[in-house]
Order: sequence, then C-alpha cells, then structure tokens
Amino acid sequence: LKSYGLKVCSVHCELPFGPERSRMLELADAYQCEMLIWHGWPEDPRYQTADGIKQLADIYNESSQFARQNGLRFGLHNHWWEFRNRIDGKYPYQILRNLIDPDIFFELDTYWLKVAGFDPAEVVGKYAAKAPLLHIKDGPARFTESLGSDEPEPMVAVGQGTQDFPAIVEAAGGNTQWMIIEMDHTTVDVFQAIEESFRYLIDNKLAHNNY
Repeated sequence: LKSYGLKVCSVHCELPFGPERSRMLELADAYQCEMLIWHGWPEDPRYQTADGIKQLADIYNESSQFARQNGLRFGLHNHWWEFRNRIDGKYPYQILRNLIDPDIFFELDTYWLKVAGFDPAEVVGKYAAKAPLLHIKDGPARFTESLGSDEPEPMVAVGQGTQDFPAIVEAAGGNTQWMIIEMDHTTVDVFQAIEESFRYLIDNKLAHNNY
C-alpha cells in the first residue's frame, strides 16, 4: 500500500473483547487508520427482538468507549437484516440508532439496503450525517431466502447494475468522506470491474480522485 501511495481509510474488525482488544489496536497501528468497523457478519439473532437490540447496543457502546479511549473511532457496517427484519413496525437500525453512543458512525452498504427492499438514497439521506463511509457496489440486488448461506448473485461494475448512484450521492449531501467500491462476488475480472467502477464515479463527478 505504501509503495503505491495508498491510504487505508478504515478496517473491519471483530468486537473488541478479550484478545480482540489488542488485535483492534494492532490493526489500527498496522494500517495507520482511526476508523475501526464491526463487520457484522453473520446475522446476530438478537436483531430479531427489541431486547436483543438493546443488548447489542450495550456491546457497541462499550466497544466505542474502548476505541475512543485509544484515540480511535468505532463504526457499524450493515447487511440486509438490519433493515429487512421488523419489530413493532420498525427495522432494527431505527431502534438501534436511538440506543447507541453518538460517537458511533455508520458505514452504510448501499447494495444491502436495496436487497432489504429500501431505496438506498432514502436511507442514506436519513443517516448521512452519521455515515462518513459508503460501500458502493452494483448488481441485481435481489433478496433470496438462502442469501445468508449462498453466494450473492454476481455483482457488476458500478453503474452497470440496478443502483441509482447519482441519487445516492445527492442524498449523502457532502457528508461522505470515502466511497468504498466492493465486490462480494463477481464473474468478471474483479480488477477490471473496480477500474470501471472508479472511472464511472470520477467521470460522472460522483467522487473525487485524490491520487
């Protein structure tokens, strides 16, 4: 990374308990970044009840406190279940948002938002002030019951699928610090797809090239 002049904006990590506490600090030091994100995989069954979400909020708040004490920031990454599940008419992140430390930020995965049945731009607009990072990926974005155990449908270069990225970027309102191109699963050359994604975002003035 250093040889190519690339900066790491954030790192996914485990929740900082037990030996994972030192591991979080080692990751932050190795990659010289301050934003550490709980990857959130696989689905935690506690997202299915209000009491379970309260338990998770307590865990996330303790994680954020540990990060803050060490000069770091703690964030959350979503998949589809945090928005697809319903508890008394609300989706889990609606409940969670009111329970977590205000220092906790969101890394919104725009693809999983669409898989959950939402317009990603609508959700990004609501969470924009707390979401400095966006996961940017494109493809069919269809939900299937086996999604958690099977590979997702092949993803494509950004701008070649079903996502409306101009609307997503507009909804973010300038709050986005980093747009992270991601390919969970694809049948094309991944590096070519990343390059095409990069060019799409730059050429359409949806992102800035800092390199």
